[in-house]
Amino acid sequence: MSALDILSRDPGSQARAGVLRTAHGDVRTPAFVPLATKGTVKGLEPRDVAALGYDMVLGNTFHLFLDPGAELVERFGGLHEFMRWDGPIITDSGGFQVFSMGHGTVADEIKGRASHGSDRSGAMLAITEQGVRFRSYRNGEERFLAPETSMEVQAKLGSDLALVFDECTPFHVTRDYTARSTERTHRWLRRCLDWHASNGPDGQLVYGIVQGGVYEDLRRESTEVVASSEVDGIAIGGSLGADKDQIYEVTGWATEVLDEHAPDRPRHLLGIGEVDDLIRGVELGIDHFDCAMPTRLGRHGMALVPDPESRWRVDLTGARFAEADEPILDGCPCPCCSAGFSRGYLRYLLRAKELTGMRLVTLHNLAFLARLMGDLREAILAGTLAETAAALRAGAAPGTLATPG
Repeated sequence: MSALDILSRDPGSQARAGVLRTAHGDVRTPAFVPLATKGTVKGLEPRDVAALGYDMVLGNTFHLFLDPGAELVERFGGLHEFMRWDGPIITDSGGFQVFSMGHGTVADEIKGRASHGSDRSGAMLAITEQGVRFRSYRNGEERFLAPETSMEVQAKLGSDLALVFDECTPFHVTRDYTARSTERTHRWLRRCLDWHASNGPDGQLVYGIVQGGVYEDLRRESTEVVASSEVDGIAIGGSLGADKDQIYEVTGWATEVLDEHAPDRPRHLLGIGEVDDLIRGVELGIDHFDCAMPTRLGRHGMALVPDPESRWRVDLTGARFAEADEPILDGCPCPCCSAGFSRGYLRYLLRAKELTGMRLVTLHNLAFLARLMGDLREAILAGTLAETAAALRAGAAPGTLATPG
């Protein structure tokens, strides 16, 4: 029996709306999942996140493994009790962080620039069949992460949904490397599932991860391998392409295979969260997404707005907003806009690096995406996805689109 109850399928695309059943409650899909990387959605309380309409958050296995350590979180009663979030939690496997230490971020890789970011003070030492040796970015200590280690950490964290350990295959490596890496990810999948079958907590769902780079045959083969295993759901991972068209194409290869081999199991698209990417991902049959984009933008003074020409964002730190007395978005019901905080005030706070400014813009951005996903879900249920998607792409404000009936 699938953990996903599919309530409606869009006849004009692969989109579907449903409810994901987990040990800590239901998740309405399609859904965006905010990152609680180190046990917190940066700048917010769990009550804030729930009030915005979110059902699930994502914790980072790699970072929590290094600090404070899975054993400590377990002594607090698991990640739910530790961070005081009583809804569903998904935990990643740590594979992407290994990729970041070895190759930089996806953006670094595609743009050919030097690797950077917090992970770069650590170092990936070796990827072997057994697992990964790396140097901790916290203290330089050498650590080891194997498929079984990742699953054990996620078991101690007590997440509702655990991802298997994989190698997030880089974009610029050769086809031969991609093939060998993907095959190893499949062997690690088997080890993860075997460990979880013997040791995993009751009620914890396990998702396999599709790799294969940008090679169609490898992507399709990987999707078939994962779908043929006893996973509860499927995540699509790795570097998906150099531009949006390629990302959509690669994602589509996977969801076409899933439509045939695992039509009812839930699907997650890893690391995707731009407005246009969410709309297209839903059309391609993705059930839930995660990305650092809305919270990271908020901390840097970038607010989400219904303006596709500006990539749905505005930089509030610009000098033109110094005396602007309007909110980020007229009519927006988020805690920032509805309380009347002006763009001029937010610019002042952000330039002064005041935490209040970062928090307010983060609240706005997450509220914007919550309404966007709500619009898409309601449109699938109402049979009006094509019209709703077109309106959102054209710059309609999320939450303003009337649903028939």
